[in-house]
Amino acid sequence: MTLLERYILKIAFSAFAACLIALTGVIWITQALRELDLLTGKGQTILIFLTVTGLSLPALISVIAPVALFMATIYTLNKLNGDSELIVMSAGGMAPRRLLRPFIALATFISIVVGMISLYLMPASLQEMRMLFTRIRADFVASMAKEGQFITLDNGITFHYRERAGDALLGIFMEDQRDKTKPIVYLAERGQTVEQNGQAYLVLEKGSVQRKDPKSRDSSIVAFERYAVDLAAFNQENNEIVYKPRERSTMQLLLPDKNEYLYKVQTGRFRAELHDRLSSWLYPLAMMAIAFAALGEARTTRQGRGLAIATAIAAVVVLRVLGFAASSAVARTPMAIVPVYGVPLGGIAICLLLIFKGAKIRSLNARIRSTLLALRPSRKTATQGV
Repeated sequence: MTLLERYILKIAFSAFAACLIALTGVIWITQALRELDLLTGKGQTILIFLTVTGLSLPALISVIAPVALFMATIYTLNKLNGDSELIVMSAGGMAPRRLLRPFIALATFISIVVGMISLYLMPASLQEMRMLFTRIRADFVASMAKEGQFITLDNGITFHYRERAGDALLGIFMEDQRDKTKPIVYLAERGQTVEQNGQAYLVLEKGSVQRKDPKSRDSSIVAFERYAVDLAAFNQENNEIVYKPRERSTMQLLLPDKNEYLYKVQTGRFRAELHDRLSSWLYPLAMMAIAFAALGEARTTRQGRGLAIATAIAAVVVLRVLGFAASSAVARTPMAIVPVYGVPLGGIAICLLLIFKGAKIRSLNARIRSTLLALRPSRKTATQGV
C-alpha cells in the first residue's frame, strides 16, 4: 500500500472509529435506561447492571458497524474533495481502483469483525444475558419482595417479610402451594439470601417448617435453628432455560435438534437467524461501495454534493429494507434464501459497475441525449415544409 493509500486509510479509519463510538454510546445509553429497573425495582448491584448492558454491546456493534463505515466513507471522500485533494489525484491520473483500495481494505477488516461477532460473540453474549436474567428472576426475594407486603408468584409461591435490617430480612413467612395437596409453610425470625456456586439460597434462622398431611388433614411442624432453601427450585421456568433462535450458537443453528418442540414450532426462525448471521459480513462491503459510487468521483467546489449524499443515504435505506424483507421471507419459505445473499451482493455489483464503468455509461447517455436533441429540429423543419 502506497503512502497516499495509507493516508486515505488513516482518515477513513479515524472517522469510522469516531462514528462507531458515538453511535454505540448513544444507543447503549438508551438500552441502559431501559434496564434501570435492575437497580431500582429488582435491587441488583451496579456490577450486575453494567454486566447486563455490556452483554448487549456485541449485538449493537454488529448492526452499527456497517452504518459507521458508510458515514466514514462519505466523510473521507467529502473531505478529500473539499480540500481539492481528490481533484488533484484525478488530474494526476490516479485510477479509481487505487483510490478504492484503502476503502476495500477497511471494509474487509470490518466485514471480518462483523462476521466474527455475528457468528460467535453475539450468540454467546445473548446466552449469558438470558442465564443472568433467569438467575435474577429466580431470586424473587431480591427482585420482587417488598418490605411489609405479600407477593404471590404465578407458580403458587407467597412470600412476606416484616422489615429489613441491613442484608437480613426479619419476620419471614413463605408458603409453597405448587402442589395444592401438600402445601408447605416456612416461618423464620430472620433470613438472608446468599449465593454459592452460581445458585441463590435463602438461609432461614430460628423458625419452623409446617407440612400438611393430605390424608389426615394434620400438620407436621419441624423446628430448626438454620435452614437453607434453594430459590432456584421456586423458579417459574422450573430451572430450565429455553434459548430463542437468536440466542443459539451458530453450530446449534446448523445442526439443530429436530425433535425439539421449539424447533418444530419455529423452524423458519431458526433458518432465518442462521442466514442472517452468514450474510451479515456482506453489508459493510455493500454500504462502503454505495458511498464510494456516489462520492468517489472528483468534483469542483462549485458542484454540489448534497444530492449525491442524499442518493447514497436513500440507497442504503433501500438496501437495509430489502435485507430485512428477505430475512422475514426466509422464515416463511426456504426459497427466500437467495435474496438474503442477493440483496447485498447485488448492491455491491451495481456499485462496482458504476465505479469502474460510470464514465462510459455517462458518456453513452450524453451521446444518446445529444442525438435525440439533434433530431428534434429536423423533425420540426420537416413538419413545417409539409
